[in-house]
Amino acid sequence: MRFAEKSASAQVGPQADVVVSSRVRLARNVAGFPFVARSSDLQRQEVMQMVTRAPLGNEFGSGLTWVNMSQTTPLERQLLVERHLVSRHFAESVIPRTVGVDTEETLSVMVNEEDHLRIQTILPGFRPVDAFNEARKLDVAMEATVDFSFSTRWGYLTACPTNVGCGVRVGVMLHLPGLRYTGEMERVKRAAKDMHLAMRGFYGEGTEAVGNFYQVSNQLTLGCSEDDLIRRFAEETVPHLVDYERSARAMLAENNRPLLDDKVHRAVATLRAARLLGAEEATKLLANLRLGICMQVIKDVELELVQRLLLQVQPAHLARIDPAATDEDKGRLARASMVRLALRG
Repeated sequence: MRFAEKSASAQVGPQADVVVSSRVRLARNVAGFPFVARSSDLQRQEVMQMVTRAPLGNEFGSGLTWVNMSQTTPLERQLLVERHLVSRHFAESVIPRTVGVDTEETLSVMVNEEDHLRIQTILPGFRPVDAFNEARKLDVAMEATVDFSFSTRWGYLTACPTNVGCGVRVGVMLHLPGLRYTGEMERVKRAAKDMHLAMRGFYGEGTEAVGNFYQVSNQLTLGCSEDDLIRRFAEETVPHLVDYERSARAMLAENNRPLLDDKVHRAVATLRAARLLGAEEATKLLANLRLGICMQVIKDVELELVQRLLLQVQPAHLARIDPAATDEDKGRLARASMVRLALRG
């Protein structure tokens, strides 16, 4: 499959110092079919055909490019995960499934993930309202020809009870090094749990927060209208977390400047000199460089370059740039060389 030159996850948007990207997912199921886990392969194929043939109208231009996951290579599936267009669970599944992606890679639709449809929009920076509006447009276009499972009492019916209701998961990818380095992260995690928020790692559920990147999303949808959920998330929840992080960074700069300078300059020195770099190490170092740029400790590197590198150092993207990098040792060599070249000067 063809991939866009500039993935949304590699771009810079509003409030980019803390908010890397915004994402909205809508969970939908096709009426008359069992949930994915209880469907037969024949039923899953029927759902795929129904969804991929649904007319979307002129509003979506050339529409979506549909990719049958069983016909993709492991490298292509990993690329989709690294670009946050599909979940790791979806990529690793063996059941019949497909994904539709628009040309700018801001919109994707997973068919036969946990639910029959997972409609997703991902935008750079803090734009949850825009992300929801875009996802909702596709939802409306799909629902014009596909009958979704809906209860007048419970709302949209989903495989996971926490998605029942409006079926909306709104989330942001946050960079929270200030909270980590000031020892406040555990307190924030407890507060997030009390607010019914999920805090997950770099690639979502079951993954680690490499580089102090966290995905934060709502956990409950039942009893909430779409507008109220999005409004609270955009106007209350995320601004509070952003303020906590910015305050922590200011505290770090005032009370422990040597630690801040050491983290940032050590990262820059290593990135510009290393001859071997693993993916996780490169991500952590680039994350500290990102912090240095946002706090104006480093002024000769653009934030957008670091966002691009954070994507390119991931294994599948590196292998796409240099096919020899599929070998682990050659990959560490190629990764270090690519980063040095990008940051030279």
